[in-house]
Amino acid sequence: MELVISVHGDVHCLYDESLDLSALGRLTIRRASHVEPTAAGQWTADFSPIGGPVLGPFRLRSDALTAEVRWIEDHWPSIAVWLCP
Repeated sequence: MELVISVHGDVHCLYDESLDLSALGRLTIRRASHVEPTAAGQWTADFSPIGGPVLGPFRLRSDALTAEVRWIEDHWPSIAVWLCP
């Protein structure tokens, strides 16, 4: 997990459970996307909560999750503006 610390002391990251973030203080968690099934039984990664694209469809949920993480990592600077006011 990569932690980014702002000049104000705020810590930002792509959340996972590899580190107990509550040890750093009060948490605010925001969603950048939703991985959801389609009517056809496939999967999409929908970034509409931050004005982004819908990725997919993917045959496997795990493929959609991988694409979701990759997209967030590739677009982190612009996403951080929305996720980290």
